[in-house]
Amino acid sequence: MNTIRTIVSTALCALLLAFSSSAQAQSSENRNSAFSRNLLIFNEIYKMLDLYYVDTLSADTAIRWAIDGMLSNVDPYTEYYPADDDKLKQMATGKYAGIGSIIRYHKGHDRVIIDEPYENTPSQDVGLRAGDVIISVDNKDIKGMMPTQVTNMLRGEAGTTFELRFIRPGETKERSVRITRRTIQVPSIPYYGMADEGIGYINLSSFTSGCAREVRHALIQLREQGAKSLVLDLRDNGGGSVNEAIDIVNLFIDKGIKVVYTKGKQASTNNEYYTTSDPLAPDMPLVVLVNGMSASASEIVSGALQDMDRAVIVGTKTYGKGLVQAIRDVTYRGELKITTGRYYIPSGRCIQAYQYNHDGSTKTIPDSLRNVFYTKAGRVVRDGGGIQPDSIVKTDTLPTMVYDLVQSDQFFDWATTFVNNHSSIAEPTVFQVTDSIYADFIEYMVNEEVTYNRRTDELMKVLRDVAEMEGYLKDAEEELKALEAKLARDTRKDLERMRKHIVPYIEAELITRYYHLRGVLRHNVPTDKGYIIAAGILNNPTLYNNILSNKAQ
Repeated sequence: MNTIRTIVSTALCALLLAFSSSAQAQSSENRNSAFSRNLLIFNEIYKMLDLYYVDTLSADTAIRWAIDGMLSNVDPYTEYYPADDDKLKQMATGKYAGIGSIIRYHKGHDRVIIDEPYENTPSQDVGLRAGDVIISVDNKDIKGMMPTQVTNMLRGEAGTTFELRFIRPGETKERSVRITRRTIQVPSIPYYGMADEGIGYINLSSFTSGCAREVRHALIQLREQGAKSLVLDLRDNGGGSVNEAIDIVNLFIDKGIKVVYTKGKQASTNNEYYTTSDPLAPDMPLVVLVNGMSASASEIVSGALQDMDRAVIVGTKTYGKGLVQAIRDVTYRGELKITTGRYYIPSGRCIQAYQYNHDGSTKTIPDSLRNVFYTKAGRVVRDGGGIQPDSIVKTDTLPTMVYDLVQSDQFFDWATTFVNNHSSIAEPTVFQVTDSIYADFIEYMVNEEVTYNRRTDELMKVLRDVAEMEGYLKDAEEELKALEAKLARDTRKDLERMRKHIVPYIEAELITRYYHLRGVLRHNVPTDKGYIIAAGILNNPTLYNNILSNKAQ
């Protein structure tokens, strides 16, 4: 069936390219004529496949392949959603109907397990815990299934009930519970609080419906608790609603200010967005944290506040998504999320960092082609590459061994064992991994023979192969053996050596088990490099004002 998929996708991709080329050759051929001609070609190819291909061809599947093939050559954000796909609704609202739990695949069990039950959800109500191994959903064995398949089984209409069978680590007898699905609201603000004396902190994870109202509420609460300045954390926030972004900017700037405008092919897609209300905190010193995963609406908020010299932006360069999507209804209750234009922030710049060539390839805009724009105070900003922070946070390089380790089943299983043996841990703000906890961690990993892919092993093999190819191996054998001995894998030694890198991940995993994501954020904020820089700027009014007035050196 892969052959069918290739043929159909190629046919529709060719159709798309034909449409593009026809636009450039209107003098020789009418655009509508080209459209009709290529549509007839595609229709004929599909009919031939349906009649003559050796295997039975599903119309729904084959045409979906063709649609996906065509859209894959446009840009990553133009997507088709059939009537039975609720992903678009979930992205817009942050809601779905299910049990409220993150799941993951466990290689050792060859099954999906519970990764994290959300607070106040059906999964928590029936007592599910991280590490529980799912056996069946309504008597259907899920062995060998991937998380996406199991997710589709766990979700459904709110109010419907099903039986879930699972085994808890450390036990041999299966457990069974009946769970009633209900609407799950993923919080757009997983945590807010006073991070320091006089400094409030709000972590905004997504721009879903109603998030601006939640930010307003959090800001009011923080000011009542004594906040004189604010850190708004948009790191890893991939965006969402433009209207919510405008309303959040409006909390800090005056009514009637143009925050963003869009330009597209059709006049109907050209829009201007203005603030509509009096601001809640027009003079509150503000720092916005961003990183490479801050995109779309996050860039509208951070970029607009930067262009108006209303906030200091701290972190690393943002993703660079300056394209706007709209939803169009499709026959049979489907929906098409289609890129209709580009957006421009107050300085007039578009921060789109990628050019999508309609052959599936992508390239970034080189610095030499990025144009200069100016903020309200005359600071230089540029287009074509995301939002460049006013203050850069240098990120630490994570050793590859640590990355492999924290992604392993053994790391997750150790945390599950720890929770089974400890009913509680200290509050997130004071919890630390002690020597005894880390010693227990090392023993578990050594006994379980945890594996991790050390790049030194790979490079040593390459060095040996190249030395042999070039005739140096015999002469260098003694030195190579000595180097291999020095670099030999020693799990206990490696874990001791990497302790300072591993401990933060252990703390995050354990705190998540007991206090969920909000607990992790409470724990991390005081020692977070981005927050420390932000707090240093907010605690130095002269520096803060100099940055925004173009006087910083």
